[in-house]
Amino acid sequence: MKKLNFPLFDGVATALLTPFSEDGSIDEDSFERMVLRQIDSGISALVVAGTTGEGTTLSDKEKCRLTSLAKDLCTGKIPVYGNCGANDTEKAVSLAKKLTRAGADGLLSVTPYYNKATRRGLYLHYKAIASATDTPLMVYHVPTRTGCRMTIENYADLSELDTLVAVKEASGELRLLSDLLEDFGERYAVYAGNDEDALFARRLGSPGCVSVLSNLLPEDCVRLQALCRIGDWSAARSLEKELLPKMQAMFREVNPVPAKYVASRIGLCKPSWRLPMCEPSKETAAELDDLFKL
Repeated sequence: MKKLNFPLFDGVATALLTPFSEDGSIDEDSFERMVLRQIDSGISALVVAGTTGEGTTLSDKEKCRLTSLAKDLCTGKIPVYGNCGANDTEKAVSLAKKLTRAGADGLLSVTPYYNKATRRGLYLHYKAIASATDTPLMVYHVPTRTGCRMTIENYADLSELDTLVAVKEASGELRLLSDLLEDFGERYAVYAGNDEDALFARRLGSPGCVSVLSNLLPEDCVRLQALCRIGDWSAARSLEKELLPKMQAMFREVNPVPAKYVASRIGLCKPSWRLPMCEPSKETAAELDDLFKL
């Protein structure tokens, strides 16, 4: 097994939106422009075809294509993480191998949704994925979307898996995030999975955040992490207060509906989703217009 970097990245990884054309196909030109904008803004890494990228409505071929496109633009600059999450372990393993061949620097795998699995089942699921390649693997914990809640005991089980080296903790449970950093901060790169938890996590030793807001305001999100890195907590808190309403607005309706709406209004992509994702309500759109001064 090759030696894995630790942490995988320091700062902000953008959970990148997937732009679609009016006919529902991937808009590759807009995707490439979005990737270049992220690189130019100083983002530390990209996560492709995850939750914010509407990964559950993308085929394996599309996920690999997006990963390959991003990798071509990011090589020598920032790492690219592909989404191999599935509630079918065999499918997750297969996709992990495909994404590795497509050039992914790392893999993101959400806990099995709907099936949920027992403690032993979760361990065996991640063991199979972690053993499939030597590509660094990040656990993605977001129980509000999966119905599957990780515990410290689960993380202890997984700690023996060599290639499983990172956690995207998006449960919103600050006690779990705190305990995870305290107990396993030297074993896992523990990233905040919610923008509004980024400062809290960083103060406890997290190396960064996987962000939705950075699709829209990458420079501000990079600046927040930079202030944390140098320990200017007062300035970081002031910036967080300024950004907090926009962070929270990303979940006014189910992610990525608000983020893609704003992205379309500022010219990053078309206002096109794949069902069951769809345009926001008129009320939400008006709130977003006002908040982002569109």
